Amino acid sequence: MYFLTGWPRRLLCPLKSEEEPFHIQPSSHRFYFAVLSETQLSVWFSRPSVLIVSYIESAKAAAQFGFYQKAEWKPDDSMIAVATAKGYILLFDVLGGGDGKNLYEPVYPKGSSRVKVTPGYKEEQCAPALSLEMKKPVDLEAPITSLQSLQEDLLVCTADGYLHVLHWDGLGSNGRKAICLTTIPFSLDLQSARGGPSLDLEGVYIRCMEYCVTLDGFAVVLSDGRLGFITPLSNIITADQLQGVWAADVTDGTCVAVNNKYRLMAFGCASGSVLVYMIDTTTGSMQLSHKLELTPKHYPDVYNKTGPVKLISWSPDYSVAMVTWECGGLSLWSVFGAHLICTLGEDFAYRSDGTKKDPIKISSMSWGAEGYHLWVLPNKQERTKVEDEEMASPPPSSLQAGILQFHFIKSALTVNPCTSNQEQVLLHGEDRLYLTCGDPSQVNSSSSDTQTHTHLHPHEGSSPLRHPPNPDTSLSQGLSTLLGHKHWHVVQIHSTYLESNWPIRFAAIDTAGQCMAVAGRRGFAHYSLFTRKWKLFGNITQEQNMTVTGGLAWWNDFVVVACYNFIDQQEQLRLYQRSANLDNAFASVTKLHSDTLLLNVFRDMIILFRADCSICLYSIERRNDSPHPTASVELLQEVSMSRYIPHPALVVSVTLTSVRTETGITLKAPQQACMAESIMLNLAGQLIMLQRDRSGPQVREKETPANNKKLLPFCPPIVLATCVENVWTTCRSNRKKRHLLEALWLSCGEAGMKVWLPLFPRDHRKPHSFLSRRIMLPFHINIYPLAVLFEDALVLGATNETVLYDGLQGSSEPLEALFPYCTVERTSQIYLHHILRQLLVRNLGEQALMLAQSCASLPYFPHVMELMVHVVLEEEATSREPIPDPLLPTVAKFITEFPLFLQTIVHCARKTEYALWNYLFAAVGNPKDLFEECLMAQDLDTAASYLIILQNMEVPAVSRQHATLLFNTALEHGKWDLCRHMIRFLKAIGSGEMDTPPPTPTAQEPSSTGGFEFFRNRSISLSQSADSITLGKFNLQKTFSMPSGPSVKGREVECAENMYIDLMLWRHARHLLEQVRLRELGCFSAQLGFELIGWLCRERNRVARVEDFVSALKRLHKDFLWPFPVIPVGSLSSPLKNGRCRTVLSTRLLKSQSADSLLNSDMDTAPPQAAPRNHSWLDGLEQRDKDLETTSSAHSNQHSPQTHDAFLSLLTNKVEEYSVGSATDLTETSSVVDGDWTMVDENSSTLNLSQAELEHISMELANKGPHKSQVQLRYLLHVFMEAGCLEWCVVIGLILRDAGVIKQVICFLDSPEVPQETVQSVRSGLLAVDTWASTDCLGYKPFLNLIQPQLQQLMESAAGEPVQPEAFQPSGQSSKLGSSEGPGGAAAPRVDESRGVAVPLGLALPSLEPSNPPSEDCPPEHTEEQGDEEGNYDCTLS
Repeated sequence: MYFLTGWPRRLLCPLKSEEEPFHIQPSSHRFYFAVLSETQLSVWFSRPSVLIVSYIESAKAAAQFGFYQKAEWKPDDSMIAVATAKGYILLFDVLGGGDGKNLYEPVYPKGSSRVKVTPGYKEEQCAPALSLEMKKPVDLEAPITSLQSLQEDLLVCTADGYLHVLHWDGLGSNGRKAICLTTIPFSLDLQSARGGPSLDLEGVYIRCMEYCVTLDGFAVVLSDGRLGFITPLSNIITADQLQGVWAADVTDGTCVAVNNKYRLMAFGCASGSVLVYMIDTTTGSMQLSHKLELTPKHYPDVYNKTGPVKLISWSPDYSVAMVTWECGGLSLWSVFGAHLICTLGEDFAYRSDGTKKDPIKISSMSWGAEGYHLWVLPNKQERTKVEDEEMASPPPSSLQAGILQFHFIKSALTVNPCTSNQEQVLLHGEDRLYLTCGDPSQVNSSSSDTQTHTHLHPHEGSSPLRHPPNPDTSLSQGLSTLLGHKHWHVVQIHSTYLESNWPIRFAAIDTAGQCMAVAGRRGFAHYSLFTRKWKLFGNITQEQNMTVTGGLAWWNDFVVVACYNFIDQQEQLRLYQRSANLDNAFASVTKLHSDTLLLNVFRDMIILFRADCSICLYSIERRNDSPHPTASVELLQEVSMSRYIPHPALVVSVTLTSVRTETGITLKAPQQACMAESIMLNLAGQLIMLQRDRSGPQVREKETPANNKKLLPFCPPIVLATCVENVWTTCRSNRKKRHLLEALWLSCGEAGMKVWLPLFPRDHRKPHSFLSRRIMLPFHINIYPLAVLFEDALVLGATNETVLYDGLQGSSEPLEALFPYCTVERTSQIYLHHILRQLLVRNLGEQALMLAQSCASLPYFPHVMELMVHVVLEEEATSREPIPDPLLPTVAKFITEFPLFLQTIVHCARKTEYALWNYLFAAVGNPKDLFEECLMAQDLDTAASYLIILQNMEVPAVSRQHATLLFNTALEHGKWDLCRHMIRFLKAIGSGEMDTPPPTPTAQEPSSTGGFEFFRNRSISLSQSADSITLGKFNLQKTFSMPSGPSVKGREVECAENMYIDLMLWRHARHLLEQVRLRELGCFSAQLGFELIGWLCRERNRVARVEDFVSALKRLHKDFLWPFPVIPVGSLSSPLKNGRCRTVLSTRLLKSQSADSLLNSDMDTAPPQAAPRNHSWLDGLEQRDKDLETTSSAHSNQHSPQTHDAFLSLLTNKVEEYSVGSATDLTETSSVVDGDWTMVDENSSTLNLSQAELEHISMELANKGPHKSQVQLRYLLHVFMEAGCLEWCVVIGLILRDAGVIKQVICFLDSPEVPQETVQSVRSGLLAVDTWASTDCLGYKPFLNLIQPQLQQLMESAAGEPVQPEAFQPSGQSSKLGSSEGPGGAAAPRVDESRGVAVPLGLALPSLEPSNPPSEDCPPEHTEEQGDEEGNYDCTLS
């Protein structure tokens, strides 16, 4: 409503004076302020805030009259009355300077266009020169306690119990009468006035008094602390015509302030609270409406230490009250008790180092014009205390009196409650507007964006711009822009307009939140966010000849203004088009017969409330016939309200709505939701509703011609609610969210908010006769509501935030620096859970369900559900008394209707303290059952949350059992993150340290280190000889056996746990392998660090067997998305019938990633390190067949001339040898030595490839699967090779169509270590594949033909001679050659081109980052980041 902003400003008095000002009194329009010190009367001007004139009493007169005490202005600002200590009233004439006499005038630079156009125009921006003249003093012969100005009279209360009525002008004997307080009869109400108990007023006088216009009486505080209200029974105030009522049970009143708009009297008490009374209209008694007091909840340390209330001051628009206490501090409340600001807590009361500040004590305060400023006079000792410390340098004479001026910004609803837009927050300060129009960049980006953002949920209009650009987002367009950030869009009001028309009185914003209009003292101006420009009247005379009286509103792109025209001296209703120039020539003007007080717009209707208490309805229609669109206005209906409204100033707001109580709420007539069905009047806080009277004969709409449709009359009013500050309703309709859109929202001060919600029968059923059609539900929110987003179930507001600034601490701290810097933040709050809860309390579960289902798509709906459970749980579980009818079971049952049920409960539980869990789960069900439901619904993350609850509520055995269940399910679904958490969880249960995270896994734990780290930290020996492979197996078994040695002592428990976890991991691996799910096995191993090779070594002759080669092959094709090979048509007529050359080329191509790099692979490779390489190569060659020997010798002499045939055979064999090497390149790149490529280049001319062969090559490329799959298969091949699972190597060799692999495996099969059944299995498997290929997949035939010699060898070796056992024994060490950053590593080839290229013997592989980002199911290569500096693994062929 009202918000503090910035720091207070300190105004210094230019006159040197010893005296301190202690009383400030504003004139009726608050343009002038009378400031009193002991012998001085000063008059200050409001803008600029300067001293105009000061009257200083002579010492002689001061001795006669006594010091000044109080002041009061005559209503027309022409006189000031001052009360003195010795009972005198001094009257001063305020004489205005003559024409052109100003104290301060604006100076414009030369050539400025600002000239004096209209008489009286320039005076508006000047501080006038005034003078004060004292008239004859009046002696009342008793100390004066209170002054009160009436139209023609001045009322003065004196300490001898008299009430003096003085005439402002005639101060002779006839101009004055005195009434003794004891002659006024006081009673508890007016009915019992003549005979009831009366107060004994002997020796009692009036301590404080204020006149209330709308109640026509005086609120008084008597000297004994009683509160009363005195009513004059006739127009003339005489002793026998006064009647008083008093408030029972209060005897500590200190001061009073009245609120004319809401007919309230706020009495300050010695206890520190403010009692707000109203007058009961039937009995005339004083009734307590509400209290304004600090609560122990928010202000625990000061709420009872404030001292008596010193002053209360209502703002000029009567929407807020400022209170100060004897002990200091300021506090602001809205009219019905919503607390807005208090300077006794938080940053106001404490410095940043935590030390407490003394609250500033205030001797007098007053609101400035329109409530933008609060003028405050600090207590005398406050000021001297601060300035005593400054006294070191300046001489005493320069003591300067200070006035503090606090700045406020306020909601546009305070003065213009009929703003046409209910969904934007608009605040205005004295020179700027704050609005929540979302991100300005969004606003300005494009017309389509701005259009979509104009309507949160667009009408079903035909405009193509109305459809949001991204319809699939769950957030409505407006929601994201209204909640996008905490910052305001601040619009500076045009200085030219402000200079001559300060203060701004009205502000309005359109429905789109794109156009603002403001009206000051004269004229108005409007601003558009599209253009970022203000529009002012081009003709200043037109601006100065009108003043806005009833407010502003927007209708489409017209500004609707209710104004007074000074030239015609007539009230008018004008509509100005936004895009046209601001000029009366383009306005449509309608004459009005009476002054307009309020104005509002509903669809195409304007509703006016006039000073004669009548309501007028007008229809507006857009006319496009002239070049500028205009609007025509037509009177529809007049409704007189004078019977119900005692005073026109009491009407706070008037609204047309489509809300109605009875007939309209049927599901059949949604179109009636758009009609103006009722008028809502806020009459001094009472919400009154007038509905159309449909009791008479109803005319069918079709029978009446459209133009003379008679509007139905209105029924007598009914009161819907009391203590209402603001009302929100909308004229939009939405079938899905009828509850929210057809409701009426009320803000009720300290009582929070209320919603008048429609209740609908479900599924077109007949409504229950006993069920009312609407229900009023109260709910509390933590913010002050300024706007309601209907569909989004949100309330928008603003709140004061403070920033501490300790820059000027110490002795010279100025007064204003005692305060922190204040800012205003945007806030919002969800209210849906409050409404659902209220419906459930009232057994309206069906309505609650309909409402909740309509909002289930909101992004914060899960949060709403959690909040509802949480709030009810906290209340009921912490209640001291037993609850007869608990709500939690109902809420739990309600939430089960939504799929979010399981996670709502667990999230709520985890945010609640453990002590309340039993109560919660008693209502919602056993957590074990809920856990199982999560598993059945496959919601594993929620199940994991339940596990934490089980772990706290159950014995360890139960939580381990459930954890095992979840772990297995997570493994099955491949939720690796969850699996890792579960491993940690299971270990922690075992070691009993759930609170501390388990120790970081070390390399000795088989469950935590995996094949992948194993690769990175040791040089893998990829020998062509069988020996090193066997060593690999034995090494692995040794490395990864259970921890041995001293480390075991501290970890027996952990070992048992690890064993338990390992058993589960092994079981899962076995399960995957049995089902031929190799891809998942690879991911499983990589993600969980499962040591695959060691496990496969153990399972080599058990589960790691291949039962059916053909089905395994098919399954791999499917899992790795690998296409089955096909035979090109051209192969039948190929010149190379034996397939030799073709296979060479195609295998070569398979290795290289892209077709164009067959002959030119643009790689930088290291020069051949011939000697050592060949030497190590020949070491392991004794047991090789002749074929390999020729290869090797050819290789060592590779630069000698070769025949064509030899070249081909070299390339073939070399490729086959290298295939194992390429299996290791997980993310590494391998390269071929320069020599190989030069040879290809030299001999390429001899390869005259025909068209058919090129087709064949391209076909081979098409037969390959995705690159990622190839990498994964190569990795698996390597793993199986290391583990000695030869059958799997054969299957993978087949799918990769890599002859080298098959050849190598068949070599290994000769080893005596290989069991006979493996040999048998490979043989029968290959035969089965051959048979299958011949019938079902001919694409495999060429490859099978290529490996025919090996197959032949295998068949023969069934009876062949045994191979020497040393064949499988390695040479103990693996050679690590150099770092991976060799010359070849510097410019590493592109991963995709070189993937799978043969490994140069003896060369380390350069490391590369993975080329594609890791994904959920990627192979082990992605488990760790690959940094060059970490242990890169070296692959060498020894």
